[in-house]
Amino acid sequence: MEVPDGVIRVRAPNPSELTLDGTNSYVVAGWVVDPGPSIRSHLDAIRHAAEDGIEGVVLTHSHADHAEAAEEFWVPVTLPTEGQTIGPFTAVATPGHSADSVCLLFGRVCFTGDTVLGEGSVFIAPGEGSLSAYLDSLRRLRSLDLEALCPGHGPVVWDPAAKLDEYISHRLDRERRLLEALDAGLRTEDELLDAAWSEVPAPLRPAAALTLEAHMEKLRSEGRLPPELQH
Repeated sequence: MEVPDGVIRVRAPNPSELTLDGTNSYVVAGWVVDPGPSIRSHLDAIRHAAEDGIEGVVLTHSHADHAEAAEEFWVPVTLPTEGQTIGPFTAVATPGHSADSVCLLFGRVCFTGDTVLGEGSVFIAPGEGSLSAYLDSLRRLRSLDLEALCPGHGPVVWDPAAKLDEYISHRLDRERRLLEALDAGLRTEDELLDAAWSEVPAPLRPAAALTLEAHMEKLRSEGRLPPELQH
């Protein structure tokens, strides 16, 4: 798969409905972005890719499928905060998928973790995640002049503006469909999922149910739910 100059992608063998074809780790200028799960073959592949050694590990967030192997390389590990420079990267806070999510800028290349995927949409769980914060994060990334997005799962995105526009539009369309279902008097989880997440395959329905809760949480905070659901 084509990747930006100076970037090596190493995909972990942990495919699933939520991780797509596996977690992407990246090696950049002697630094490892999101070393992924502690799978021996994956760690060996990362070490092989880092021909001149590993200087440090930098994380986009703390979920295990991205961070579990962080201590395996015996180098400093950092989950940076807004504006922090670590190795060749500058961190941009992008909460939403998780409260600690950041994206990492390497010139005009952006390592997005689970904020933007190469395929499909991002899982937002209520409590840990925030749909309102997530939309703000997408809009912030959209304001940047980016050449490519290197996601935590899926292929490199070579048209960042189009992908981010698609992500924002997708979330707002889902919200519109949910509000229409509520206005029509639908109230149960199954009814709302059938109306607003009708295309979601059965294995992803539990994740869709949590995303539904995140949408409800956002609408409740904005005072946009029917009165009986507002509290």
